[in-house]
Amino acid sequence: MGKVVVVGSFNVDHVWTTPALPRAGETLSGEYATGPGGKGFNQAVAARRAGADTAFVCALGDDLGGQLARSLAAADGIDLRDQRSVRPTGTAGIYVDGEGRNSIVIGAGANAELSEDFIQAQRDTLATAAVVLAQLESPPDAVLAAMRAARAGGAVALLNPAPANATVTAELKAAVDILTPNETEFAALLARHVGERVDGDAIAALDQARLHAFCRELAPEASVVVTLGASGCFVSHPAGALRGDESAYYRIPAEQVRAVDTTGAGDAFNGALAASLAEGGDAPFATRVRFATRYAALSTERHGAAAAMPRRSDLAERFGAA
Repeated sequence: MGKVVVVGSFNVDHVWTTPALPRAGETLSGEYATGPGGKGFNQAVAARRAGADTAFVCALGDDLGGQLARSLAAADGIDLRDQRSVRPTGTAGIYVDGEGRNSIVIGAGANAELSEDFIQAQRDTLATAAVVLAQLESPPDAVLAAMRAARAGGAVALLNPAPANATVTAELKAAVDILTPNETEFAALLARHVGERVDGDAIAALDQARLHAFCRELAPEASVVVTLGASGCFVSHPAGALRGDESAYYRIPAEQVRAVDTTGAGDAFNGALAASLAEGGDAPFATRVRFATRYAALSTERHGAAAAMPRRSDLAERFGAA
């Protein structure tokens, strides 16, 4: 098993569970909980619990949130490399409805301070990686530096272009090997880089050949995995780089689960995919994506984000194979 290095955000999540998501001007009653989150930390926990030796590069405040991040990383055996910031540790306000859907507001705090210089200072850690995974809750220059370091060290550069309102430059897009947007993020990328206006809710219903064509126009040199929630995911490879698959494009269905909270499902998918890729070997990419799909599905049966990430043994017990 090779190492996964995750570059990204840590947030202290504040979660309200209500029967319905609040509308403008509406006051609702609900249940409150708090715990660790942030796309970067969620994905690091997922990669570690899915079986990979994992390092997490982030920025934290010198406060209780930062202390929480350090203690939880240590408890999970994650090698934490944090840039200290005078700003408070990041926070997120999350509303979850009775069907497990969510709305999220993020206060970046220290996450906005993660610098390109600090990424460069982690070159020894990055050089040992089999996979470098990043998202877009951190400054673009830092993310680009991480992706370039991955390529320079021979690691897989895996970018989860989330959240949907984050900017993905052509330069960043060209620096990745695998791109993993959800349907909303994919629609935003198509609008920005391809000039196609497609509603995110309509992505899952698109003809596979058309969806593949969109992927190839969006990221000609990268494999693209579009996660589609309850509709599973769609995989598209560039010609001549099928990553062990027999087809250049295909769908993988979602597993049937009783979802109670989808907050960290995308992060679960990305962390598990990174862990599977870090294993090496000659397993086809489809096998790795199926593993990540099952891992993400299982995470939705628990409340929370990082805390909801299952362990590899949980996956084997539920689906009969790890």
